[in-house]
Amino acid sequence: MKIYTSSRLLDKNHIFPDSIYIDDSGVTIKRPGLLSSKEETIPFSKISSVNIDCPMIGFSSIIISTTTQDREIKSNGFLKKEVKEMREIILNQI
Repeated sequence: MKIYTSSRLLDKNHIFPDSIYIDDSGVTIKRPGLLSSKEETIPFSKISSVNIDCPMIGFSSIIISTTTQDREIKSNGFLKKEVKEMREIILNQI
């Protein structure tokens, strides 16, 4: 299992950074909060595409599109190297 944690330097990530877990069954995105947290697991079979946004300056984002309901899940605050690695791992599994 590979785990990626977003940077705490972004406004919304100061206290509760997002975490992305990639294992053999799929991708799990955890968004902790003060009173509750949100966790979503997407099996590789439900992923239609993976896009990354890597600006020249600042943190990168990963956008995972699913086959159900044309839904996109976006997570911010990662290093460019991390989002490229996540994209490669996910694309090799789908």
